[in-house]
Amino acid sequence: MKRIGTIDRPHTHDPRNQAPMSVPTNEPVGSATPNVTITGANDSRQNRTREMQLIPEALARAHMHDRLREADTQRQAVRLATARRMQRRAERASMRARRALAMAVMH
Repeated sequence: MKRIGTIDRPHTHDPRNQAPMSVPTNEPVGSATPNVTITGANDSRQNRTREMQLIPEALARAHMHDRLREADTQRQAVRLATARRMQRRAERASMRARRALAMAVMH
């Protein structure tokens, strides 16, 4: 009979709940890597989770910055168009005034 886990040490796929690896007996002392601890895995998992949670905020901030820059550019374009329109209107009024003055002088 093959035992997958026991009551004291149930079998699990979650690395946080697994027992640390033991050094195999057939390797010479000092040649194997040290036992794996799960604190580093937990820290990296927590940092990664924190970073992943901040990604939408960063995207929203960048999106808002782009929209503000686009709105500012559009406002400048609207101001420029309005200024050109008013300049043409003033030039037409000036030409009408000149014509009226020329007509008055001619008669």
